[in-house]
Amino acid sequence: MASPLDRFSHQASAVLDVALRVPCIFIIDAIFNSYYDPGSGWAGATGKVLVRVLGVVVSTVVLLLSQKALFKFYSLLFALLLGVAALLINYYATSHSDFYDTYARGSVALRLLPKNAATMWMAVTAVQLSFGLGYVFLLDIHPPFAVVLVVGLVLPLWGQMMELPTDMRLGLAVVSGLALLVSATVCLVVRIRWFYYSSRYVYLLLRHMYRIYGLQLLLEDTWKRIRFPDVLRVFWLTRVAAQALILVYVVRAVRRESGDAVDGSSDGQGNLLSWDVAWELTSNLIISGCDSTLTVLGMSAVISSVAHYLGLSILAFIGSTEEEDKRLGFVAPVLFFILALQTGLSGLDPEERLVRLSRNMCLLLTAILHFIHGMADPVLMSLGASHVSSVRRHVPVLLVSAVLFILPVVLSTVLWRHYVLSTWLFAVTAFCVELCLKVVVSLTVYGLFMADGFSSVLWEKLDDYVYYVRSIGNVVEFLFGVVMFGNGAYTMMFESGSKIRACMMCLHAYFNIYLQAKNGWRTFINRRTAVKKINSLPEVRGEQLRHIEDVCAICYQEFSTSARTTPCSHYFHALCLRKWLYIQDTCPMCHQRVYVEDEEGRDRAAFSNNNGGYAPPQREGGDVDRGHPPPPPPPPGENRQGQVAAEPPGDRAAGGIQTVELLEDNDSIEYDEDEWGTQNGGMPTEEEEEEEEYMNDDTDSTED
Repeated sequence: MASPLDRFSHQASAVLDVALRVPCIFIIDAIFNSYYDPGSGWAGATGKVLVRVLGVVVSTVVLLLSQKALFKFYSLLFALLLGVAALLINYYATSHSDFYDTYARGSVALRLLPKNAATMWMAVTAVQLSFGLGYVFLLDIHPPFAVVLVVGLVLPLWGQMMELPTDMRLGLAVVSGLALLVSATVCLVVRIRWFYYSSRYVYLLLRHMYRIYGLQLLLEDTWKRIRFPDVLRVFWLTRVAAQALILVYVVRAVRRESGDAVDGSSDGQGNLLSWDVAWELTSNLIISGCDSTLTVLGMSAVISSVAHYLGLSILAFIGSTEEEDKRLGFVAPVLFFILALQTGLSGLDPEERLVRLSRNMCLLLTAILHFIHGMADPVLMSLGASHVSSVRRHVPVLLVSAVLFILPVVLSTVLWRHYVLSTWLFAVTAFCVELCLKVVVSLTVYGLFMADGFSSVLWEKLDDYVYYVRSIGNVVEFLFGVVMFGNGAYTMMFESGSKIRACMMCLHAYFNIYLQAKNGWRTFINRRTAVKKINSLPEVRGEQLRHIEDVCAICYQEFSTSARTTPCSHYFHALCLRKWLYIQDTCPMCHQRVYVEDEEGRDRAAFSNNNGGYAPPQREGGDVDRGHPPPPPPPPGENRQGQVAAEPPGDRAAGGIQTVELLEDNDSIEYDEDEWGTQNGGMPTEEEEEEEEYMNDDTDSTED
């Protein structure tokens, strides 16, 4: 188990890895959002295009680097930035003869820097030393050369402090800059080999993964390796936070200027974040938060995080442990991004973008509520079918179901009060009504299950009632799907048609209309076939039912009113057997065909009870049917079905025909290892020895 220090180091590396990839997203977003003027001639236009393409390619390559290569790249970049900063300080100090006066005026303006000369030179020297040490440390320069470089960076400042002639100070600055430039060039040349091998390794690795696993797994691995959702999330939050600070500063400056102009006060104090100002700032942040494809992806990543934790909270509240129900953090951002692409969100005007975003959020909210209902419905059905008596288990899921019913009603009411009828309002209302219908169907089935739990007798019509309720819900849901398809077709033809909307309509028609109708028809046919098979089986009632003295082999309940007899003479409840026949057309006990159309085949079937015993068919009083001669006795060691019988030696010697027991089904046979070895002669074969030796060798090599 990893120690706390190792876990902290791993988490810190992950955080640093995400933070170092975020600037690449900022650069790509800035390049795509920058204004491009093609009217500067073909040479200028070509140069601008090349610069933009080069920036995107370099940023993408850095974004896809491995963690180790990413750290090396940023170490080299920070070292070069430190070197450039040190050169700029030396240049400014040596090129201005009145450097101290300029510094004094700046320190007074900033109110932070030291004001006397000695302290000033010591501070600047300390800054240069820190820049030089950081430079040589990040580039891993050996001590002799490192000392020369650090001293060379400080020499121009010392010349300025000693008031050397101007030419000598400039010479020291030039020598220091040349030494730094030569060292940086040498380091870059040395690292070209590392860059080449790193790029070749990444290329070979990607090609190998593509050939072995395919493009999908390659993209999934890259998506997880670079932590792209976290990168997008940090990018969007950082961008919005920076814009919020700028907007607050602008608002404060405007209010201060307006206060100076109107009130004559210099401070311009007032309520900075009134409701109107706060709403305007929030609207501007939301509008700018989805003005490009990358920002839409970043907003999708934030929505993914919120939806993920919302789904986990609901699962913990209702007590569900299904792994499939934890996909809300994946479904919600995908739906939001598809809606954004479908409506062209990032290309709209600011005011229209805000309206479209609010409409997309309403549609997304209804989709999330539908998904939450899919999480709560299995738990509700499980509690109802298992007859759990604990009230604490039922209250959370019933509360969630109530919220899922009330919230769509409230949402539809509010929207209809503030907006007129349109295609998007019709779609939101249809989704809300469909969700309410689903909740009503789930609660009705849950009530039927609970009523069956409180009943003292077997409710054989329960399955029929559940089927009728769910069928009504599925039919209405299918009709809503058809109506929504018509609404989407109207929107595409008369409002805003796009290729993405057409593709989504095709997917909706396939999954929500065609497949739903196909599955519903298949369920109806299977149910009708099962009912036909059940009705063809003989029914046992009254006195014959009391002579069975057995239970249903499916539900282990006694036969209270009636039972159905299979051709192999096993007894089941009609409801239990019908559920079994939905899956397969064989007896649950002996796996023989249940539905036999010809009577001769049914007469030839063996008569047995639910315990698997066999007895020859006899008439009342024990006499054999007088119209037919008795069948010939089976050969010794076999029964009438041609199966080997376990017969005692004494009975065989006496020559009497005894009742023979059928062998159990092969699925229920269990062998002990010693018995299996005894039955096979007690000695393993040569092939078994070779196989065992190979497995042992493979296990040893794996452990090593």
